[in-house]
Amino acid sequence: MNPQAATFRFYGALNDFLHKRQKGHAINYSFKGSPAIKDAIEAIGVPHPEVDVVLVNQSKVLFSYTLQAGDVVEIFPVQAEREWPTGYVSEEQNPPPHRFVLDVHLGTLAKSLRMLGFDTFYKTDLSDSEIARIAAEEKRVVLTRDVGLLKQKSIRWGYWLRSQHTEEQLEEVVQRYKLQHSFNPLVLCLVCNVRVEEVPKQEVLEELPPKTRLYFNEFYRCPSCCRVYWKGSHYERMQLFVAKVQRM
Repeated sequence: MNPQAATFRFYGALNDFLHKRQKGHAINYSFKGSPAIKDAIEAIGVPHPEVDVVLVNQSKVLFSYTLQAGDVVEIFPVQAEREWPTGYVSEEQNPPPHRFVLDVHLGTLAKSLRMLGFDTFYKTDLSDSEIARIAAEEKRVVLTRDVGLLKQKSIRWGYWLRSQHTEEQLEEVVQRYKLQHSFNPLVLCLVCNVRVEEVPKQEVLEELPPKTRLYFNEFYRCPSCCRVYWKGSHYERMQLFVAKVQRM
């Protein structure tokens, strides 16, 4: 079977996934058979959850569209500043939830998201297939530094973190998913991702450091790991952290 060809052009942040010689340029893509356009996009290097709009010959298509010889394909990322006609943007019908599952290398980011009140599934021993399954079954957004993970078919929502630094990663997530007005800080256990419950001081008295017993009266406990929280100096640091993130 002789190869056929189509022309692809990626815009904006999608160029982050391309080879240097491909960035900002039209790409001549050769193929055999009748591939879905989603498969062609990922073969070039761009994971499907990063794509917001696909135009073929200037018309909107779905990922299931069968690529044809001579097609001119334009692929766009999420762009807050760009307005598309109703029905063009993939997230209009299926907006991403504010619930996340993170890969094994993002423990500090998981803690930061929990601090802001976002349901964040994280374990140190999850495989890629387990992350994909959890994302699909529990309707979670996958956050990862692994491009290959985002190419798994069952993942609907996902984002590849550009930075390797936690604070910058958090800013990326807050801006990408427009979380600025959805913060509910300091209500989740930072270890278990479970909502903490207020408890009488008497119930936790024996677990408290001497000075904490003396100076504090409001306490919270995680019903899962039984970790006890109170509004000490660490609480003040958390409040400063939350205020900083809100200004991002």
